[in-house]
Amino acid sequence: MAAFAAATLAPLPLLALGGLHGGPWLWAGLLYMGLLSLLLDQLLPLVDRGAAEGSEFPAADALLAILGLLALALPPLALLGATNPLLSLTEKAALVFTTGLWLGQIAHPTAHELIHRARRAQVRLGIAVYAWMLIGHHASSHRLVHHRHVATPADPASAPKGRGFWRYLPRAAWGGFRAGLRAENDLRRRSAHPGPHPYLLYALISATALTLAASLAGPAGIALWLLIAAHAQLQIHLSDYIQHYGLTRAVQPDGRPEPVTARHSWNSAHWFSAALLLNAPRHSDHHTHPARPYPALRLPEDAPRLPWPLPLAAAIALVPPLWHRLMKPHLARLDAGPPRPPA
Repeated sequence: MAAFAAATLAPLPLLALGGLHGGPWLWAGLLYMGLLSLLLDQLLPLVDRGAAEGSEFPAADALLAILGLLALALPPLALLGATNPLLSLTEKAALVFTTGLWLGQIAHPTAHELIHRARRAQVRLGIAVYAWMLIGHHASSHRLVHHRHVATPADPASAPKGRGFWRYLPRAAWGGFRAGLRAENDLRRRSAHPGPHPYLLYALISATALTLAASLAGPAGIALWLLIAAHAQLQIHLSDYIQHYGLTRAVQPDGRPEPVTARHSWNSAHWFSAALLLNAPRHSDHHTHPARPYPALRLPEDAPRLPWPLPLAAAIALVPPLWHRLMKPHLARLDAGPPRPPA
């Protein structure tokens, strides 16, 4: 747990000091979220082992709560820094960009973990974090659509082989919104006491966020919040794109897709980015055991492995021709199946 806490919390003091004073603190935060994580992933060994079955992590939920509350506090603080007259335009741009990186790389895995928890307070905090980033519907589309239809054409978040990220993005964004809405409406029709519509809650939280932005910095504050949220959302969609790209579930004789297995998600064994992303790169185990807490996630032997850490894979995916060329041999090996034993 110490590794998860250190990796996820370390950038925040740098961002806070950078917003106040700019200069080295701000650049240190940017380097931490960018180059340092890539460097440490190359220097530190790959980690395959997972926790023993039944292991408990009492500090895991406490860290999620801390990170969730900090995710709510960070955008307003970034707005105050972006309007600080002591900072240059370049420093303000770096602050906004790094804030978006932290939200996309750390707040997103935090909210993702929270919406899978059994306790209502934790789920509500996860929803608040997503809606604060103006993507509250992800709490519905991820749980009700993505986990059910992953690696099939019915899932807007699963990219078929050959589709570049920029072609995938509109369907993932708008399709996820609509699919989540349909799923929530279906649940409400089957419920005797549906209560307020979740999409109304998402809209209210997002409206509160933009109202706060306007009160802090006027129209510029709204524009900056929208920019930070768009950056965070881009990373959320990049994560989904990479972790399921080109992987499909076979159709069974009854017309239904086969059960989800470890082979339907891409994984990474790089140590530092796994700590930074709360073990999100161990994605196969999450799909087969959605309630398993992040410190206990494992790397199944038959799970597809990315040759790069997840943040680097995201950067590559932004250039579709390069992504397709580098992924082609890895998909070909999966299509060929495991090597046959000698006769």
